[in-house]
Amino acid sequence: MAEHPLAREVYRSFTARRLTLATAESCTGGLIGHLVTSVPGSSEYYVGGVIAYSNRVKQEFLGVPEAVLRTVGAVSRECAEAIARGARERFGTDYAVATTGIAGPGGATPTKPVGLVYVACAGPDGVIVEEHRFGGTRWENIEQAAEAALRLLLRVAVG
Repeated sequence: MAEHPLAREVYRSFTARRLTLATAESCTGGLIGHLVTSVPGSSEYYVGGVIAYSNRVKQEFLGVPEAVLRTVGAVSRECAEAIARGARERFGTDYAVATTGIAGPGGATPTKPVGLVYVACAGPDGVIVEEHRFGGTRWENIEQAAEAALRLLLRVAVG
């Protein structure tokens, strides 16, 4: 697989600024980490990541409050924020990027359709969360979510 242009830009920006990154992925299943590590030299800034697919992992490894999962669910702005914050704290990085959503084709509810994804970026100034509604196949939704996360990361960390 060739380097992804956004991952290459993250590499350039983070190494130039001596910043560190962690990832916490649910609906993207590790694609962000894969894209980041496809760029040679990514170990200069990428510390690691976790695929937090189950609520138990979100809670136990990333510190997502049980109340968040119970009241608004794993696919929510609040959960995305908690996942990103937890990854940044646990990995001890400057930034962390996170995803949670419904890639499809199943798992949708009347209020949470297939393609609903939250991406979050935690940094020194707090956490920014974006809501996206993608309309593709499972793979297309996963790819679009990973790219949205990298774009958000670049906007937050680099400006």
